[in-house]
Amino acid sequence: MRPPTDANLIFRALVIAGLIGFGFYLAADRGLVRIALDADRSYISAVILGVYALASAHWLYLAKRLSDERARFRALEQGRGATGGGLIGELLDNVRERESVEEPAALVAAFGDALMNRHALGHFVSDALLKLGLLGTVVGFILMLLPVSEIDAFGPALMQRLLAGMSEGMAVALYTTLAGLVTSTLLKLQYHILDASAADLATRLAVLADVQRETLRGGEDDAD
Repeated sequence: MRPPTDANLIFRALVIAGLIGFGFYLAADRGLVRIALDADRSYISAVILGVYALASAHWLYLAKRLSDERARFRALEQGRGATGGGLIGELLDNVRERESVEEPAALVAAFGDALMNRHALGHFVSDALLKLGLLGTVVGFILMLLPVSEIDAFGPALMQRLLAGMSEGMAVALYTTLAGLVTSTLLKLQYHILDASAADLATRLAVLADVQRETLRGGEDDAD
């Protein structure tokens, strides 16, 4: 029986993307997204949401590629031979170019590093989203304090304008911080799923390389 971790990764990714999309739909339907965007004079919240949408699309693309790698590995593991292409195909080509695979650890380690390096951009974007949220916090506090410098006399009208300006600045700070925290956390979760799947694939490949060395040769010894 196929291990649970061999479930098609792209389908799981689509389910997660659907749940996240449904959550944003509910927030938009309740008017929460519009309130946040309208209250953010700095437009940082809109930038954060746009970057997150692009990063999520890239995440789905990487999930499809990793799912393909897992399918190639299953074929190799079951002795059916891996189809060409992908990192698995490059690994097999490197193995076949060598005279021996007595020490395949270096090739397997390079394979694992190559898998993880695909996710480096996603982790960077996740941190960048959090930093954008903090930048919005700073901008919001600056906007909140700007009206204070305009005080030259106290009066009801001036105080009303002062409080209105300060509330706008506070809205920018809070909404951008919220947008950064939510999107950064979601993207970290999404890429954690890819990292776990990639680590599992690299581990199983290392076990296969140690236990079934001839499988990695792709049957070339039989041909000889």
